Amino acid sequence: MAVFVFWSNRAGRHGKGAALYAKKQFGAQRGVGEGRTGDAYAILTKGERLELLEWHQIEPLIERFVEYARPHPHVTFHLTPVGTGLAGHSTEKLWVTLKPLGIPNNVLLTASWINDS
Repeated sequence: MAVFVFWSNRAGRHGKGAALYAKKQFGAQRGVGEGRTGDAYAILTKGERLELLEWHQIEPLIERFVEYARPHPHVTFHLTPVGTGLAGHSTEKLWVTLKPLGIPNNVLLTASWINDS
């Protein structure tokens, strides 16, 4: 089983970018801004009114995702560069957050990481 991991807003609108793709292709449910729905997992990077979250607000949500992925080794999580597109944060910031967590073997980085760096 594969799960697409993407950025989202608190309202779960999923109207652009990776969020729209997650809605159309992986069953991300409208109205759910964080966590797993269908074959998708949303990580908040924007607030209710689409305001950008500060990185210190996003970091614990990334940690929560990693802790969710660890006990599900039978699921492959395809992690997009969360927060680096429309939310405007850098791939380097994301990598600095992920690296010390020890990315589980079942979390794969999508090809969009290459295009984003």
